[in-house]
Amino acid sequence: MHTTPFRRAVWEILLTIPYGQTMTYGEIAERIAVKKGISHMSAQAVGGAVGHNPVSLIIPCHRVVGTDGSLTGYAGGIEKKRQLLTLERAELQKQEERKWVRQV
Repeated sequence: MHTTPFRRAVWEILLTIPYGQTMTYGEIAERIAVKKGISHMSAQAVGGAVGHNPVSLIIPCHRVVGTDGSLTGYAGGIEKKRQLLTLERAELQKQEERKWVRQV
């Protein structure tokens, strides 16, 4: 599949999100920044890369949520995203819990 190195890097991270779990756009941006050795990466840029995922059931972009746990952006529609996460019995963490998990 022909794509940009940035999109491929984002999609590779999507592949690491375990079944029934979620990750925020910001968390993915942080991982990309660390990998590139830069101080900051845009969560919006990550969202754009997630949105260009052509194989969304194989590369699970429905597992990416907003910083506050909100179900934002999904090419198949938010209701389908909700259904997929429900099917996986994913627990959507609150923003405060995510901050604590990152600090541990």
